[in-house]
Amino acid sequence: MAGSHAGRPASWLAVVVIFSGFLISGLGLVAGPSWIAFWIGAAVVVIGGILAVVVDIFSDVVVDEPRIMPEDSGALDTPASKAIQA
Repeated sequence: MAGSHAGRPASWLAVVVIFSGFLISGLGLVAGPSWIAFWIGAAVVVIGGILAVVVDIFSDVVVDEPRIMPEDSGALDTPASKAIQA
């Protein structure tokens, strides 16, 4: 996956586990609230966070080439702003 922002399957597994935990906790709060379901979901989120650390999810970050920003950002290069500057 060179040049891709997609991430590795192991990283996506960690994301799915964390998302599942949020979903379980959210459903637990809406249904009652069911505190057992809420805390089970919270535990799943923690497990997903540990999994994310284990699979080194942050190594999937792609660092782009430094962008060269012109001194004048160009946001003021409209005909009206040029008339004001003249």
